[in-house]
Amino acid sequence: MIMRQGQQLLLPANPLFIWGSLLLALLLNMLQNMGLWGRAAWSPDLLAVVLVFWTVHQPLRVSIGAAFFFGLLMDVHQGGLLGQHAMAYTVLSFFAITIHRRLLWFSVPSQAAQVFPLFLAAHGVELVLRMLGGGTFPGIAMVLSPVIEALLWPVASILLLAPQRRAPNPDANRPL
Repeated sequence: MIMRQGQQLLLPANPLFIWGSLLLALLLNMLQNMGLWGRAAWSPDLLAVVLVFWTVHQPLRVSIGAAFFFGLLMDVHQGGLLGQHAMAYTVLSFFAITIHRRLLWFSVPSQAAQVFPLFLAAHGVELVLRMLGGGTFPGIAMVLSPVIEALLWPVASILLLAPQRRAPNPDANRPL
């Protein structure tokens, strides 16, 4: 793939870092659900943000199967309808894989604007499945969650790509 002017060359992603960041996001989601605000409708799904990030940047390592697995773990943790998060994360991962090549050509703020519909669709799938399963409507505050997740995209890009960044000024010890 041809790189854009000024784009930094990245080191290969460490698989341990990828899966460790996914497990950390899962744990943060679990802590967030048990925290002060509980399962507030507006709270962002950190696992969804990290899943989309790695699905876009490493689609061969993190794919739809991983999204389904982490979705089942979230369903078991929340004790809700089994398959609700799994289906939402699977749809999210599918659409992220669909746009991953195009998405990487844009700047990070533009990427955030383009992943917003993905997060909105995932929350829509989750809401429809919850309502079909006899759940209650969480309220209009649910619309804030995909907005917050899209705003977290630049933060995730900075934090999750940090270990892959090469030194900006090569010298005798860092030739690339």
